[in-house]
Parts: sequence; structure tokens; C-alpha cells
Amino acid sequence: MTLTVDTVRAHLPASVPAAGPELLVALDIDGTLVDHEQRMTTAVREAVGAVRDAGAHVVLSTGRSVSAVLPILEELELGHGWAVCSNGAVCLRLDPALEGGYEISDVITFDPEPALRLLRRELPDALYAVEDLGRGFKVTSPFPFGELSGEVTVVDFEDLLTAPASRVTIRAPHLSAEDFHALVDRVGLHGVSYAVGWTAWLDLAPDGVSKASALEMLRERTGVAPGATVAVGDGRNDVEMLGWAGLGVAMGDADDVTRAAADLVTGPVDADGVVPVLEALLRG
Repeated sequence: MTLTVDTVRAHLPASVPAAGPELLVALDIDGTLVDHEQRMTTAVREAVGAVRDAGAHVVLSTGRSVSAVLPILEELELGHGWAVCSNGAVCLRLDPALEGGYEISDVITFDPEPALRLLRRELPDALYAVEDLGRGFKVTSPFPFGELSGEVTVVDFEDLLTAPASRVTIRAPHLSAEDFHALVDRVGLHGVSYAVGWTAWLDLAPDGVSKASALEMLRERTGVAPGATVAVGDGRNDVEMLGWAGLGVAMGDADDVTRAAADLVTGPVDADGVVPVLEALLRG
């Protein structure tokens, strides 16, 4: 479907101001800003830049690890402000004056052992990874090329259980997203939050942690009023974020559950669906 600028503006709640310092815009990356070939169009880059230049708090909010977020921040010239990584378990403060241009400002961890042992019994042949914060991942076997960023170190499964984790990833190429949801429903996972990716991918995070919980903390930190927020995303890990925002917009590729959490549905990533949403926030 095609969502026009005028349609978005007609659905903007009174709580959502035009792009400026009083507005926070949370943007998913994969399937929203970049397609599944990791391509970002000029139109998307320019629309994000226009909202950024208007003074809004543009916050990338993603399941990606720190090392995988940094290239997108650079491409979008988002050098000031905040970013949400690892589905809300990690937040970055962005400032060119800092070494590398950022610091890890907030980290929430959990004990991965109970969930990992439970899932390993069900999926003995799956690939398991624990985020090595700020560096990369520790994995039981190499993941498909390009799926993990940073330094990837192969370790024994038992080595993944020894330290608190901010994010755990399970990759099972023979399972669909529906299979993963059925598995979680069947075995039960306690003390963790989870999100299923668009590939055969399951992410675990600390209980109660989501993109929305991190964004609410950043909203308060930036002084943005409740409801003066817009969020755009395409996946199940965006459901809480879309419900949290003053205006939540699902991408056209989103499944029915994600669409139901949103106020509007825009075009798919291949049609630059995020662009009219961002353009609608600009004055004039």
C-alpha cells in the first residue's frame, strides 16, 4: 500500500509535534531503513537527515548489536543523541567528543544459562551466540556470512553460560518464525524476553526489556513529553515500541501481529515506506 504525507498528517495525534527538539522519532533498522540486502536508498537517507536537521531526537532502535549499529549511525550522520541496541538491553550515548563517537550508557543483563540449556535440549543442532558487548559475539559455530558483526569467536557451548548476557541469539535454519513461536509457547521461557526475527532467528533479552522500555527511559532523559513520539518498525520485536509511541507505524512487510500494534501501516521497505512518515513530521 502507499501511505501519503497528507494521510500521515491527518492521523497525527495532537500530542505529536512537528519535527523539532520536542519530538522523539524511533526508527527500526532492518526492514525499515535498510532492505534485506542491507541497502539504504537516498530517499530514506535524506528523509532521516531532514528530521535530524529540524532538531528532532532521531533514535535508532534495533535488535542489532553495538558494532552493527555504528555503520548505520555513520551513514545517517547521527552523531549526537542516543541509540537503542540489542532490543533495548543496551543504549548508546552519541557525542563526537567521545572516543569513537559514543559510549555505552546503559546495559541490562540476565543469566542466560537456564534458557540456553532448555533450548539446547530442544534444538541440539542450532547455532547459539551470546553478545560480547562492544566487541562482537561468542558463538558455538560460525553463523552465515554477514549475519553477525564485530569479532566472532567460536567457543564451547558451556562457555556461553558463564557470564551475564545482554543478548542471546539462536539460529536454526530449518525453523520458520512460526516454528520458533510454537517452540517458545511449548517449552516456556522464564526470566527472559524474546523476539523472533524475519529469518530463523530467536533473540533473548532480560525479562521486561524491550525497545519500548529503553525508549521510555530515553524519552524521560531527553525531556520529551509523553506521547510526543513516533516509531516505525516491521517486526515482532517492534510491537511494544509501536504501542508505546504516540504514533506507531508498521512497515508494509510487517506480519498481522505487528500491524495490529500500529496506528498506521505504510509501504514496504522496498518502496521506501518510512519516507512519507518522516516527511509528514516536517514543518511547512
